[in-house]
Amino acid sequence: RDLTDISLLESFIHLRYVDLSENKLQDLSPLRSLTHLLWLKVDRNLLTSACMQELPYLQIISFAHNRIKDMEGITHPRLANLNLKGNKIQTALGLSHGQLFSLQILELRENRLESTAGLSLPKLKNLYLAQNAIRSLEGLEGLGQLTTLHLRDNQLETLDGFCSSMKCLQYLNLRSNGISSLQEVAKLQVLPMLQALVLLDNPCSDEPNYRLEVLVLLPHLQRLDKELVEQDERAEANEIRQKRQEEKVRTARHREKKEV
Repeated sequence: RDLTDISLLESFIHLRYVDLSENKLQDLSPLRSLTHLLWLKVDRNLLTSACMQELPYLQIISFAHNRIKDMEGITHPRLANLNLKGNKIQTALGLSHGQLFSLQILELRENRLESTAGLSLPKLKNLYLAQNAIRSLEGLEGLGQLTTLHLRDNQLETLDGFCSSMKCLQYLNLRSNGISSLQEVAKLQVLPMLQALVLLDNPCSDEPNYRLEVLVLLPHLQRLDKELVEQDERAEANEIRQKRQEEKVRTARHREKKEV
């Protein structure tokens, strides 16, 4: 409707659901009196900030496809689902961790993030970071309840940053990054619950016996690159792993004898 002014809404204080998508809004301050609001959608407007007056019951917000540059001023204590897809966000360091007690789903696809620093949200379960410019994984140790992490179409060349405190992570999508070595994939061994991994369109996926080598490194995987792990594959990977471990032991003993 090409709306630029929503001050009329100030008097509708009992509104619970508001959709203002596809307008020309730059200012959401009239919504501060809507203290019963549960759900807000303001996709495809002209907003440059997601900062709003704290709304005590707000659970879902979508700011997709605006012009938002940072994540400051988002403080709604019951917010569970936040969509900031298709904005111009370069850093998450302004996120108000202390106030976002309930956030479980965070959608940040198609932004300009170069790092994951600042995304340490204790209740977060699903984090979508595809189509950014992420080169480094930082601050992931606080994501103890995260189950799903999408990092497709970024610029990762190493997998430093994953840690054992990410004890719930089950699904990890790393498609179309710059991971060239299976030694980097070995760093995912710290993730105790990892069951599904996507590594398609990385240089390492062109290595000989790539699929088998990944299963040697990560024996608990149930699915690799969208395909279920077959029993015969798992058995072959287990056999290779066992042989290599035995070879290591023999080499270590041989070295000890030499030193004696």
